[in-house]
Amino acid sequence: MPIIKITAIAIALAMDAFAVSIATGAALKTISFRQNFRLAWHFALFQAIMPILGWSAGVSVLKWVEKFDHWIAFGLLIFVAQGMLRSSFNKERQENSPSDPTRGMTLVILSIATSIDALAVGFSLSMLNISIWIPAFIIGVVAGGFTTAGLHIGRKMGSIDYLSRYAEAGGGAVLIGIGLKILHEHGVFSFFL
Repeated sequence: MPIIKITAIAIALAMDAFAVSIATGAALKTISFRQNFRLAWHFALFQAIMPILGWSAGVSVLKWVEKFDHWIAFGLLIFVAQGMLRSSFNKERQENSPSDPTRGMTLVILSIATSIDALAVGFSLSMLNISIWIPAFIIGVVAGGFTTAGLHIGRKMGSIDYLSRYAEAGGGAVLIGIGLKILHEHGVFSFFL
C-alpha cells in the first residue's frame, strides 16, 4: 500500500485525537512538556496498537467486537465528558485543583475511545494481506503529531479570557459530540430517517 494512502488513513484516524487534544489544551490553559508528552505518547501508542490488534484478531473476534465497539467508545467519551462538565461548574474545585486529563484513568479512557476505530483498519489490512508494521508506525506518528498540534491550538484558545471560562465545559461538549459522531458513523441513528 502506498505511503500516501497510509498517511491519509492515519490522518482520518487522528481526527478524534486531534479534537480531544484541542479540548484538553483549552481546559488546561497551560501545558507542560510532561503533559504534552503523556497525551501525545498515549494517543500515538493506542492508535498504533489498535490496528495491530485488529490485524491479528481475525474474523471471529473483530466481528464480535465490531457489533458494539462504537458503544464502548461512546460510553468512554461520555464518562470523561460528564466529569469535565461537572468540574467546569464546580468553581471551588476549579480554583483549587483543576483536573488534568493527561493523567490516570482519564488518559487511558481517552486513549482507548479515540483509537477504537483503528481496530477495523487493522482488520481490513489483514484481509488485503498487507503487513501491519509500517502502517501502524505511521498511524502512531501522525496521531502523536496531531495530538501535540491540537494541545497547543487548544491552549491558545484557552488563554483567551472569554473562552477560558467555558473551556472545560466546551471540552466536555466536544467529547459528547465526538461520541455522537461515532454513533452516527455506525448507523445508530439511521432508524430515525
